[in-house]
Amino acid sequence: MRLRGVRGSRNVEDRRRVSGKGAGIGGVGLLVVLAVGYFAGIDVTPLLEGQGGLGQQSSASRELSPAEQREGRFATQVLGTTEQVWGQLFPKIAGKPYVPPVMVLYSGTTQSPCGSASGATGPFYCPADKKAYLDTAFFTTMRQQLGAGGDFAAAYVIAHEVAHHVQNELGILPQVNYQRRAVGQAEANALTVRLELQADCLSGVWARSVKGLMENGDLNEALNAAKQIGDDTLQRNAGRVPQPHTFTHGTSEQRQRWFARGFDSGDPNTCDTFGAKRL
Repeated sequence: MRLRGVRGSRNVEDRRRVSGKGAGIGGVGLLVVLAVGYFAGIDVTPLLEGQGGLGQQSSASRELSPAEQREGRFATQVLGTTEQVWGQLFPKIAGKPYVPPVMVLYSGTTQSPCGSASGATGPFYCPADKKAYLDTAFFTTMRQQLGAGGDFAAAYVIAHEVAHHVQNELGILPQVNYQRRAVGQAEANALTVRLELQADCLSGVWARSVKGLMENGDLNEALNAAKQIGDDTLQRNAGRVPQPHTFTHGTSEQRQRWFARGFDSGDPNTCDTFGAKRL
């Protein structure tokens, strides 16, 4: 992805110079973390395993490594491109100006109104404070553990979390949350899948809008990332037989197809997964 000369966003809160190690979650904190996992569709299991009561987060000031500085600069530039894209598209579909989210960069663990977060949970969007949370070490996890390397794969992840903010600003997130509270777990998971696939489609719309910044192979990097983080692929890689009723993000094929749909059309109106008969 060609980002030389691309301005970085100022809507960034960098907490990486303060590195902490969480000491556990309990009581109300546990309920909040479970709620955000249910609401945002992220896997909070690694955050809960082996943890006891609500603990304090120890911290120590440190300097960022050259790699962390590059990752942070990359993330702020990608966020800047999303602000330009949705600054143009959002008023056309919503009839009001786009108010961008803040991106929180952290290392190890951090706190949010949606609960504590660790790098193990992966990037997520918290609707309570309208911030996207990213441990930049996740880029290494994508490359080394998920088989989803490449700068545009990382950019796709950021664009996906921003897409959740777009959904929140459009009123889609709170509406889906309301609907999920009224149904059983399997039905709630199915609604979450539609939410996530719509975010993939909106990420594709973003990608189409920044096509001039893309290099050869970038589109394949994004499609491969969508494949590697499909629910069926993740469950198979974990040695499990895929269980569709437990899916919260969609299959690899679905994630690739909806991203491609947004990319091919460049139109957010084609991303109505909730009205689609076939996902």
